[in-house]
Amino acid sequence: MIRVKKLVKRFGLKTVLRGMDFSVENGEFVALIGPNGAGKSTFLRILASLTRPSMGSVSVAGFSLPKEAADVRRKLGVVSHQPLLYVDLTAAENLKFYGRMYNLPDVDTRIIEVLEMVGLTKRRDDLVRTYSRGMQQRLAIGRAVLHDPSVMLFDEPYTGLDQDASAMLDDVLRTVAARGRTVVMTSHDLARTEDLATRFDVLSRGKIAASATHKDFGSGNLLNFYKNVLEEGKKQ
Repeated sequence: MIRVKKLVKRFGLKTVLRGMDFSVENGEFVALIGPNGAGKSTFLRILASLTRPSMGSVSVAGFSLPKEAADVRRKLGVVSHQPLLYVDLTAAENLKFYGRMYNLPDVDTRIIEVLEMVGLTKRRDDLVRTYSRGMQQRLAIGRAVLHDPSVMLFDEPYTGLDQDASAMLDDVLRTVAARGRTVVMTSHDLARTEDLATRFDVLSRGKIAASATHKDFGSGNLLNFYKNVLEEGKKQ
């Protein structure tokens, strides 16, 4: 579903991604973990067609980036730590706008379902500018799942969420995974990540330094795995 080969991303003289290889099969839930500045957000922006690679090849759902970006976007749902909503529209109006962009049939029914999913039914007709940071993030999650995309990208999606909203996002992620959708998520919350993902890739110094599944390190040991990978990287 996602295939990346020899990906390089430079910003001026600074190289963030250094010949990165990465692939995800249909239905996998991959957690991309790594220290601040490792390039996780930059990489997800490339997958979301928001940033162009400097070198290398990237394909999502069979479409090549950046050449077929419009086709890729139709297959994607994206949640970042910035909600990126229209604050002078209501929640329902935001969702209707995106529903029309995706030519969703019976969009009004789908909006009702999504608002219930993210716990915003009672605030559906309030302007987004009156929402708290956590409520805006709830709506951004609703927007991302609105068109039932085959690939979902989550960049630190728990930022700004309280305990109830975080539990809601857990449920959304489990539902998405149960439907066989492909998920790539970055997060610094290793305990939550370990509970949700099926594969864990460590991004360090612009490349995937290691990849593991639950079978490789056992329950409750993601933190140890992560620390060991970073320590090994320092020795090289």
